[in-house]
Amino acid sequence: MNLLYSEIEEELRASVRDLLRDRSPQDVVLARVSAGLGYDPALWRALAVDLGAAGLQDPAVGGTLREVAVVMEELGRSVAPTPFLGSAVLATAALGWERVGERTATLVVPFSGGAPSVRAAGGRLSGRVTSVADALSADLLVVPVVGGSLWVVERASVDSGVTVTPRTSLDLTRPLADVEFEGAPGQLVTEDPAVLDRALLTGAGLLASEQLGIAEWCLASTVEYLRERRQFNRPVGSFQALKHRLADLWLEVVGARAAARAAADALATGAADTEILVAVAASHCGTVAVRAAEECVQLHGGIGMTWEHPAHLYLKRAKADQLALGTPGRHRARLAELVDLPA
Repeated sequence: MNLLYSEIEEELRASVRDLLRDRSPQDVVLARVSAGLGYDPALWRALAVDLGAAGLQDPAVGGTLREVAVVMEELGRSVAPTPFLGSAVLATAALGWERVGERTATLVVPFSGGAPSVRAAGGRLSGRVTSVADALSADLLVVPVVGGSLWVVERASVDSGVTVTPRTSLDLTRPLADVEFEGAPGQLVTEDPAVLDRALLTGAGLLASEQLGIAEWCLASTVEYLRERRQFNRPVGSFQALKHRLADLWLEVVGARAAARAAADALATGAADTEILVAVAASHCGTVAVRAAEECVQLHGGIGMTWEHPAHLYLKRAKADQLALGTPGRHRARLAELVDLPA
């Protein structure tokens, strides 16, 4: 197992960071949130198509899930409004990158996780799934149905039989929606339930990298602020109580980085203990990201409580991610099963 970043991964990180800095700086994200706008199509095209981030799972171009994890870190660090998780991670893991390509897709499951509730009969799907991430912008809907099979529905068809209703989401940079199928014509992808399990495992493992990016930005921005903010003619960050809080947080972030990298490497290499490493990362990184975001808001003082400062975006993304694809408690329970730890 290699937890270090390769030269290629660092170059990819630099490219993604430059793109997000140019196309999606924090003031732009705040403006889109204030205006009630969803994803930025131009940003998504630049990231997915021009930079090729949507095809990073393609082995033919040398991509692996380790590179996808690096992109997730940067998206967490910038809270950029893109459907990368739903399309380039979850849907691609279920369908394969060839079927998604330049089209945007998402896996139609509740963002907090849950068993399939849609039914298939005669090639048509019926049922309703609530709080689906990235459904509003998806061209393809990858739908798990009762029984474990996986179907795909084209939203662009005239008689799609699909209704997508926006919901008010905590994370304003990742819209959620309810998806209802009323006899929607679908195409069977596979009857193997292991495909869905693998997609959800991949999503949970890579979401830990996004949570790592959130935590790293919150820590770095807080340290920078406390270095500049002065009280009693000295930097606020020089007070011992704050130093200790930041040192404790740094240790937690370092641990989260190790857990997230281990999960990404295991997913990329198909390691035998992948489920264990994903459960560790998913149960740990979500908690660290929320704590880092809470510390960021509190230690920024009054400015951290305002709508104009981006700290609230990170706190909301961290809280939403903590519940996504299984809570930390659920992942810890799964970890206990995997390592045969008695209750």
